[in-house]
Amino acid sequence: MSLDYAASLSKYPDKGLLGQEELVDSDDKLANKILCLVQAIKDANHIVFITGAGISTSCGIPDFRGPSGVWTLEAKGLKPKVNIDFEKAIPSFTHHAINCLQNTGKSCYVVSQNVDNLHLKSGFPKHRLSEVHGNIFTEKCLMCGREYLRGNPTKTIGLKPTGNSCDTIKANNRRCRGKLVDTVLDWEDSLPWDELAESEYQCSLADVCLVLGTSMQIQPTGNMPFKTKHYGGKIIIVNLQKTRLDRHADLVIHAKCDHVFEMVMEKLELKVSSNVISLPPPSQNFCN
Repeated sequence: MSLDYAASLSKYPDKGLLGQEELVDSDDKLANKILCLVQAIKDANHIVFITGAGISTSCGIPDFRGPSGVWTLEAKGLKPKVNIDFEKAIPSFTHHAINCLQNTGKSCYVVSQNVDNLHLKSGFPKHRLSEVHGNIFTEKCLMCGREYLRGNPTKTIGLKPTGNSCDTIKANNRRCRGKLVDTVLDWEDSLPWDELAESEYQCSLADVCLVLGTSMQIQPTGNMPFKTKHYGGKIIIVNLQKTRLDRHADLVIHAKCDHVFEMVMEKLELKVSSNVISLPPPSQNFCN
């Protein structure tokens, strides 16, 4: 279950600001903001989406710091009522909308703070995605760097050995046999340098950095939108709670991400596919 991931993290006292009030824009205010967002998307040559737990709550995966978030309730001795197996979770409308924009020719890049694999399940291309906190379905070889996308979540987190070995055939026609580790970060783990560097580079190129479903409390991801701002781009935030970036943003929308993107895609006259990319069965894998 998705709660198992949160429970597997190391004990860490400072989990950030928890349980902030959720804000919802009035219908009139939201309608006007949607028009601004649609125009920004139309005008942008390149968009970077920074996504957080808020885009997966409609999939049955609880967030962390919201009023009903895992850590908010943990502080009260409670657990979320909603909790789904990662394998059974399907992408939200927002996941599919982002993929739709990419497929219609809009240059898009996603920096995901989620480990749930839902961007890939929506069909979003791997080479346009940085999963800066890892992917709970992915193992990586310590020797050659090859990644394996599995059908089941890894049983470890924190970049630990999974017990599997790499079967890549090397130039000498022998198998690599390097140890495979999970890719999910624990509290004290550093972000993978290649994912971090690419994320910051993409943000520097973006006309719009669109922050979705995250309070941006975790660094260094929380500062990435400033790369966009520094080079003349816009910061747009869609989140139910206030964020530390609100005063720097060109537009802040307080509404659920799915609701926002349903309105946006209607204005853009784009039909969003709900096709889900199946994961391989446990006995097989996809490789990168």
